[in-house]
Amino acid sequence: MGEIRLPSHMFLWCLSAIYMFAFASLYVQIPGLYGNDGVLPARWQLRVSGKSVVEQLKDSPTLLWFGPRLGLDMQQCMELLSLTGALLSLMTLALPVLRDCRVFLLLWILYLSLYQVGQVFLYFQWDNLLLETGFLAILIAPMKMPWSSKVRLHDNVTFWLTRWLLFRLMFVSGVVKLTSRCPTWWGLTALTYHYETQCIPTPLAWFAHQLPVWFQKLSVVGTFVIEIAVPFMFFSPIRRHRLFSFYMQVLLQVFIILSGNYNFFNILTITLCMSLLDDRHVNFWLRRSTPKTESTVLQTLFSWLAVMLEIGTYALLGYWSIKYFDLQVDWENKSVSSKTAFTYFEFNGFLKTVTVPSIWIGVLSLTWEIISAMFKCACVRGVLWRLWNTIQWAVMTAATVSMFAISLVPYTYIEYDAHSNLWPGIRTAFEVTDRYQLVNSYGLFRRMTGVGGRPEVVIEGSMDRNTWTEIEFMYKPGNMSAAPPVVAPHQPRLDWQMWFAALGPHTQSPWFSSLLHRLLQGKRDVIRLIQTDESQYPFSKQPPAYLRAHRYKYWFSEPKEDGSYPPRWWRRVYVEEFYPMVHLSDSYLEQMLVQHGLKDKAPPRRSSNAWLPQLLRLVGQHAREMPTPLLLWTLFSSAATVCLLNSLRSRAHHHQHESLQNKHANKQTAGWTRSNVAEEDVKKLEEEEDVKDDAEEDGKEQEEVATSEEEREGEIEEEVNTEETDVDSLKKRKQF
Repeated sequence: MGEIRLPSHMFLWCLSAIYMFAFASLYVQIPGLYGNDGVLPARWQLRVSGKSVVEQLKDSPTLLWFGPRLGLDMQQCMELLSLTGALLSLMTLALPVLRDCRVFLLLWILYLSLYQVGQVFLYFQWDNLLLETGFLAILIAPMKMPWSSKVRLHDNVTFWLTRWLLFRLMFVSGVVKLTSRCPTWWGLTALTYHYETQCIPTPLAWFAHQLPVWFQKLSVVGTFVIEIAVPFMFFSPIRRHRLFSFYMQVLLQVFIILSGNYNFFNILTITLCMSLLDDRHVNFWLRRSTPKTESTVLQTLFSWLAVMLEIGTYALLGYWSIKYFDLQVDWENKSVSSKTAFTYFEFNGFLKTVTVPSIWIGVLSLTWEIISAMFKCACVRGVLWRLWNTIQWAVMTAATVSMFAISLVPYTYIEYDAHSNLWPGIRTAFEVTDRYQLVNSYGLFRRMTGVGGRPEVVIEGSMDRNTWTEIEFMYKPGNMSAAPPVVAPHQPRLDWQMWFAALGPHTQSPWFSSLLHRLLQGKRDVIRLIQTDESQYPFSKQPPAYLRAHRYKYWFSEPKEDGSYPPRWWRRVYVEEFYPMVHLSDSYLEQMLVQHGLKDKAPPRRSSNAWLPQLLRLVGQHAREMPTPLLLWTLFSSAATVCLLNSLRSRAHHHQHESLQNKHANKQTAGWTRSNVAEEDVKKLEEEEDVKDDAEEDGKEQEEVATSEEEREGEIEEEVNTEETDVDSLKKRKQF
């Protein structure tokens, strides 16, 4: 795995946005769901007793225990926590300096505190996934305040946990579709029902539902391949395998987003896919140039070997898909036929074969990251820096290994033998940490519901028991002429639970009796869950005297024979009575409330008139006036704009800094050139002077030689003259 600085930054940025969506979406629904006059008041979950704060936190780890100390009731305290989480995550989204491990720790504690009292409205798999991912972010995020360390050699180790979480999420989600023995998944017909039976479809779901059956079955085959086979490429040493698996996972999530409103779940899954990227590929997206290194002969040989292995893997993947799903092209009808060519027992044998090896693949991948980080720490210069990086590596490695170990407990739920062979100490550690939702089991779309038609509960109200008026919800199907909405990343939690309630008798959904009771009382906070605009609620002026509920079956309408669109989106058929007619003080309603513990035993605590409760009420009144999806996207757009402006400003500052550096370098280069020219001129002058001096010295030497020769000639002449004088004197003497 290469450098992951940019993918980790993208992961933290996306997670900040998801936290903001989750907190803000829940904030606007708290009064109607958990308020003193809500469907399931949260004050019933935390009973004030004589226990100390420490004992209370052991019983239920939530900050809501401190509400009475601030003069807040349970509803106001939940609003304070969710509002704090929304604002803090919004600031973290806009300001990079706040993407600190301590900030993510606070966000995780806030969401966990709300989760502890959320009851059935917060017990969704994506809430568990957000808590587990949020805890991993604490290990991944740096400590930026009061100082920031640019070099964190253990980042690859902690960031690996998100890849392992993504593998567990996708692989198990694919496996449970087959282990559940759901006939629609085994018959590859699940998507022929999915688009119209999912909780809150989008308008595109109607068009997807009209696709031919052979294409729907082929899409199921693609889903199995992406969820079961492709996740093993997450741990491949070949970089292109990881990039291929990244795009396959993102493609699946984008299709789900286009056809269904699954709040922040799909965005969170795409965020986990960031663990499959590296800096090199992100720079490719940003069109940034990366330094190229010359490859040796051995590296070229390995790259060709990797290409061959990559092609072989894709070929094997295609061969298995054709073999096990009996894919055949029908050229005459221009279609592709498919069916499962294996049995349940064969798949069970496959599961027993791959479950334990998949764990060892994770062990080998994690070991490689740990050893690589250890060698990086050993290469740090300076004894103190090397010691500090080694300590960080040791602590984060221990945390990573511990998280990986306890995650094996929920992961091996898919195979009995692998689960029973786990070391008992790992199970004990999982039981101790289970209340904090550090690791969880997943398995989305285990069985396809609504095969014989989409069950839907319709509530009707009346003032005289003769004229009945349907109460329409904002998001879930009801009015057959209303188009399916687009509400993601908001999750209308009452609408979601209405979908679950329609799958069985009302006794399996005790909260439904409380909902009818609050509507008969005319509680505005509950009415706002059904219609934000109270003028759209048929009993806004006066609560209904009687309520009842019927079960219908809904189907998407079919196009006309000429291909034109039908006037209505849905068609429905009456099935049966879901809840009998009731009124206030009705004996059956009172019996249901008492039986399920939904009857108020004590009056709620009076709210305080202090500044904090008044501020919470004021903010809540303004925040709940606009539609929640619009509110969420407005907050996100504002934070993203601030983030973009900061990025542009930092880029401009970076370019300005680079230009100043270039100017300074040019000046230095120019000065260096001038000094070199001056030095060369001086050297030339010195050389010319040296030549002149040499010439003068040669002239002097020649003159000295000439003068010495002249002196020698003079001496010879003098000697000759003296000899001549001597000869003349001798001749004269002889004459005398």
